[in-house]
Amino acid sequence: MALGRAYSVAVTGVDGQLVEIEADVGQGLPSVHLVGLPDTALQESRDRVRAAVANSGEKWPDGRVILALSPATLPKVGSVYDLALAAAVLDAGDSVPAERLSGTVLLGELALDGRVRRVRGILPAVLAARNAGRSTVVVPACTLMEAGLVDGIAVLGAATLRELIDWLRGDGELHRPEFVLPPAEHGGGDLSEVVGQNEARWALEVAAAGGHHLLLTGPPGIGKTMLAQRLPGLLPPLTEPESLEVTAIHSVAGTLSGEHPLITAPPFVAPHHSTSVSAMVGGGTGSARPGAVSRAHRGVLFLDECAEISTKVLEALRTPLEEGEIRIARRDGIARYPARFQLILAANPCPCAPARDVDCICAPLARRRYLGKLSGPLMDRIDIWVQMYGQAAGAFAAQEAESSELVRERVAVARAAAVRRWQEYGWSTNAEVPGHVLRQRFRLPRESIAPVENALRHGRMSARGADRAIRVAWTMCDLRGGEVPSVQDVLQALNFRQRGAA
Repeated sequence: MALGRAYSVAVTGVDGQLVEIEADVGQGLPSVHLVGLPDTALQESRDRVRAAVANSGEKWPDGRVILALSPATLPKVGSVYDLALAAAVLDAGDSVPAERLSGTVLLGELALDGRVRRVRGILPAVLAARNAGRSTVVVPACTLMEAGLVDGIAVLGAATLRELIDWLRGDGELHRPEFVLPPAEHGGGDLSEVVGQNEARWALEVAAAGGHHLLLTGPPGIGKTMLAQRLPGLLPPLTEPESLEVTAIHSVAGTLSGEHPLITAPPFVAPHHSTSVSAMVGGGTGSARPGAVSRAHRGVLFLDECAEISTKVLEALRTPLEEGEIRIARRDGIARYPARFQLILAANPCPCAPARDVDCICAPLARRRYLGKLSGPLMDRIDIWVQMYGQAAGAFAAQEAESSELVRERVAVARAAAVRRWQEYGWSTNAEVPGHVLRQRFRLPRESIAPVENALRHGRMSARGADRAIRVAWTMCDLRGGEVPSVQDVLQALNFRQRGAA
């Protein structure tokens, strides 16, 4: 009896866990048995691995081969284990030495001719291998740029199974990553291209400075989408930990670029209004994949024509808006994905949406039902509401407005002030601060908080809405360079919420 061993990683959500793969070659009719809760794709790897080994010029062991993946109670999903399965079988057959295998993690899918193919989730898998104390990880050569983003572990790339076998025997070298600095880009156009709409531009600046959620309503063609698309250009670049966090999510989703996999700019995700609940928050059969809310992590989720979106989809946003993460329960376990995004909603005032409100032909009940999909609990989580109106003809001849660069500088200063205030607690924007901290440790002066208390006393807003108004007031304070929000800051924050109720 011969026993071989290799290591791979199981990725659930954005978390990885080391998987030990044992291969036992015993007496009996030639066969391959796979145990350890494999899914369908992993069950089919028996034929892929056997053909890849044979087509790489190696001999498959004669006898009964048992492949066990441990921990046995952890569901194993996908084809990422192919390379490790092949190495474990070759180790059991004494075809390769075991010295290098003991400290190496192997990731990759095998083609029948021995080529190593790309798989999803390489970045979180490499992070898990490093955290498990492994010294080396071998990945598909086409994913070297992605895997090379992780420090503290030797990353090697194999284009074929033959290359891996030669490296294990000490007869060859594997590929190494070459770091290429990603280009610094601020896509989505410039804010100076937006004609007029001074109040909406100011609301966009406040939203960018504090990480607040924003609702834009108004007739079609007025600039709602243009403003939303320019929000990422006002946000500061992602920090190194944030870049790795966002890149790991997109690695699992399979949306990374091969040339520049590291995401350094805040993502902008704009799903169609016909999107489903699973596409929005994540899901799928077996292991849940990240949805739009997770792909927009540390960036912007823009829902255009939000009144046309299904009510179930809109209501599914309530939990990630409040908690900053989404937890999806499926057959193969619970997947957890970060979902700390800025939500930008855009809607027409009614189904007919004329350029002038007086030309509306909708019945009063139809107007109420149209925006009625935006429920009270969802609207309570939106920090800034802005009603946009048409521009006069003279607006097209007006002087050019401020550029995104100028606004971005003010946003950076305001965000830096927020970081200095909250860094002791681990928060980076005003929107992340829990309400009880604002009320107890950073309580506003009596005269400043009076308008909020008055609104609460008369039932014009909930306690959650009051907390969000105070967060916006802190952002107003940061933008003007103040130390503590004044009564004018609080009144402006309240005014942003009351406009949406009109």
